[in-house]
Amino acid sequence: MKKDKLIGAFAISLAAAFWGVDGVVLTPRLYDLQSVAFVVFVIHALAFLIMNTFLFGEYGALKRFSMNDLLTFMLIALFGGAMGTMAIVHALFLVNFEKLSIVILLQKLQPIFAIALAVIFLGERMRRHYFIWAGLAIAAGYFLTFGAGLPNFDTGDNTFEAALFSLLAAFSFGISTVLSKKILGKYSFHTATFYRYGFTSLIMLLFVLSTGLYFKFAEVTPVHWLIFLIIAVSTGSGAIFLYYYGLKKVRAVIATICELMFPVTAVILDHIINGQRLTWVQWISALIMIYAIIRLNITNSRQQYRK
Repeated sequence: MKKDKLIGAFAISLAAAFWGVDGVVLTPRLYDLQSVAFVVFVIHALAFLIMNTFLFGEYGALKRFSMNDLLTFMLIALFGGAMGTMAIVHALFLVNFEKLSIVILLQKLQPIFAIALAVIFLGERMRRHYFIWAGLAIAAGYFLTFGAGLPNFDTGDNTFEAALFSLLAAFSFGISTVLSKKILGKYSFHTATFYRYGFTSLIMLLFVLSTGLYFKFAEVTPVHWLIFLIIAVSTGSGAIFLYYYGLKKVRAVIATICELMFPVTAVILDHIINGQRLTWVQWISALIMIYAIIRLNITNSRQQYRK
């Protein structure tokens, strides 16, 4: 049991690290398509088509779905797949992938939403050590983003708008985390991934058709398709498979902290690839955040929680 929780926490942390790679290395190369909704649609639809080659049998699960199951899957797709992904990609597009600090900081607010929702909807209870390590991780996230200074929202014309979309993404992903944990109590992680991508593809298809964005296919180059394919099988659906595999083994409140590996990875890669220099305060904060995540997971694996 302890080993399963540690493996689950590691899987979620690895998935979050993949998201960091996606945000800095892959998605920026789709910027010239200039359509967030189209990009999100293709990423999900392509991944779902690939899943159909080896998970076609998952359609049989539809017979077991209750109306509540269908509603939960639709909400996961709406918030985690459509709204959350469009919001974070749009926020990154607004700052041209150059000023990630505010976007990354506001993504760290996701645990606040997810924790509150987990308590309300899943009946989870937190012990004192959770608040200690979670608080330390979130506090370190602040200093990782801004260093020893105060937040500066006046970094460009679109910075404030990007901040609002980042906040929307954090809220949406927080809802998705809690609902996903609920559905994983009844279905396997591969079933959950299959239908998350299926319903998200459907939602985004309707959006793309209704807004006339289907003409964007004519603008997609072979390089774009290569990036879409890499995202679909690795940082996209591949990461979600890992994430749901881990989420089935750990509590929602633990998962939200493991997801902090996303901003850690993004900031480090931004330094290496884009030359964004970190101060000594930010480097120390990154190490503290990683340590807090590890301590939280280890402590969780040794504790018996009551719902």
